[in-house]
Amino acid sequence: MAFLDKLADYREMEHGLHWEGTFVEYLALVRQRPEIAALAHDRIYRMIELMGIEDKGEGKREYKFFSSALFGLEDDLQTLVEEYFRPAAQRLDVRKRLLLLMGPVSGGKSTLVSLLKEGLEKFTRTDAGAVYAIKGCPMQEEPLHLIPSELREEFAKEYGVRIEGDLCPVCRLRLETEYGGRIEAMPVTRVLFSEAKRTGIGTFAPSDPKSQDIADLTGSIDFSTISQYGSESDPRAYRFDGELNKANRGLMEFQEMLKCDEKFLWNLLSLTQEGNFKAGRFALISADELIVAHTNETEYRSFIANKKNEALHSRMIVMRIPYNLKVSEEERIYAKLIGQSDIRGVHIAPAALWTAAVFSVLSRLKESKKPGVDQIKKMYLYDGIEVDNAKSGDAQELRKEYNDEGMSGVDPRYVINRISSALIKGDKSCLNALDVLKSLKEGLDQHASISREERERLLSFITLARQEYDHKARTEVQRAFVYSFEDSAHTMMNNYLDNVEAYCNGVKLKDPITEEEQDPDEKLMRSIEEQIGISDNQKKSFREEILIKISTLARRGRKFDYTSHEMLKEAIEKKLFNDLKDVVKITTSVKNPDETQLKRINEVSARLIEHHGYCATCANELLKYVGSLLNR
Repeated sequence: MAFLDKLADYREMEHGLHWEGTFVEYLALVRQRPEIAALAHDRIYRMIELMGIEDKGEGKREYKFFSSALFGLEDDLQTLVEEYFRPAAQRLDVRKRLLLLMGPVSGGKSTLVSLLKEGLEKFTRTDAGAVYAIKGCPMQEEPLHLIPSELREEFAKEYGVRIEGDLCPVCRLRLETEYGGRIEAMPVTRVLFSEAKRTGIGTFAPSDPKSQDIADLTGSIDFSTISQYGSESDPRAYRFDGELNKANRGLMEFQEMLKCDEKFLWNLLSLTQEGNFKAGRFALISADELIVAHTNETEYRSFIANKKNEALHSRMIVMRIPYNLKVSEEERIYAKLIGQSDIRGVHIAPAALWTAAVFSVLSRLKESKKPGVDQIKKMYLYDGIEVDNAKSGDAQELRKEYNDEGMSGVDPRYVINRISSALIKGDKSCLNALDVLKSLKEGLDQHASISREERERLLSFITLARQEYDHKARTEVQRAFVYSFEDSAHTMMNNYLDNVEAYCNGVKLKDPITEEEQDPDEKLMRSIEEQIGISDNQKKSFREEILIKISTLARRGRKFDYTSHEMLKEAIEKKLFNDLKDVVKITTSVKNPDETQLKRINEVSARLIEHHGYCATCANELLKYVGSLLNR
């Protein structure tokens, strides 16, 4: 009964969205809320803006509208919003351009367009995004088009709204024949955008060039009514049902635009530049809509190489949508796709998706020109992780080395296909990183379209991903073995910092028991610093850097802990792990553990399950695997 109640509530809500009145009543609404008469680009930008903008500092902003479905593309999406949508919303000339999303397959172009479509459908159902149209218009056109051009300047002064566009042939005929030219009496209704109902949102997909007709875009003659109305130029004898007609006031997606016959592309010239298009035997028809197309890089290069397409080049804004280059974000992509499936009862071990993401991202990175930065280091830097004297801030410098980084490599579709294969194969109850890597390798063996050289390159990335997983697995187990790890780490850090502060300030430390003054413990400090390769010559600058970090955080009202400095965190963890390495090695590798060893294994397994997301199966497999690694 609860569902039926919700169904009744839904119908009531739908009824509440309905509004109908005269043009005069619509003018009253415009006076109160001029934004309801906004153009399509303005409406889309407001939709994005109202979802929230998070300031990330250093000129970086995250637009929350895209956050739920697109991962790792924050910089590209910021560029899209701030270099296209925002200026287009302010009626700058960029709005007269066709938006072309260009990037590799499965890079997120279609997802981005789907977000805009779904967002518009929802937005027009809110008060902020309400859209009103002339009732009965096949193009749900703006009612203000009823105002004669001679009176529009005066209207703009009084209402603060500039009018663009003219009545469609259908509304012009109705105004004259049904209402005797009295625009005040023309009925206006609220419209809700819907791709399914072909209202405000359209999609055009190329098909066989020999059979596809331009009428798919602009509408067609209704031959069954010509005898009734006597002319092909009578609006009643024409179907205004092309995608450009139906997408008016909203958005039209042009799928695989550059695969289209040229006659379809040329039809967009006047629409993008002048805001109108030609249909049948009518004058130019006004249309206010965002046209967003997408294509891959190969087709785009071929398109711009053709001199015949130069007129279209200048009417396009090309936005790159590359592959994501952050491992953590790639992992989120796979988790989202798996979450959308009907797979149930299969546990995915921690690091399984992460390891697949490492493989994917490595395949997309180009070799750095910066000395000492290999692809592994570059991968971590792009993900905001400091490594070996390189800081996350260096990622911006590395990104400038190549304009096309992320435009090639392994696509998420291939990886999720291989993960899906591994999930189903053998009725496994748990999927771990080794299962995923094995499936990725098998996929390459079965992939007939890749060259032998490319296959070898990708196999090398699987090897690197395995090495990174090995390191992560060892760390995970060693961390689980350390009793009260956080407490131990903080105790070691505080001891280290006391000695570093004394060393840098040139003072002695007081022994807490004897209260005798003594020199800073150089042996202790070096035992930690050597874990991350800090040489004797580098120790002074490293210690000073730590104190500067403490001071910086203190000024911001934040407390320094062992995770505040990535290199110090790594050093402390390695020191703790190395002190315990022999215990871990013996405990995990023994075939017949004694009572003490068995107790410790059970405690570690319980910790992995309780605190690290493992199940009993993958926790046991992890311990066995790490035991074999430590015995190599």
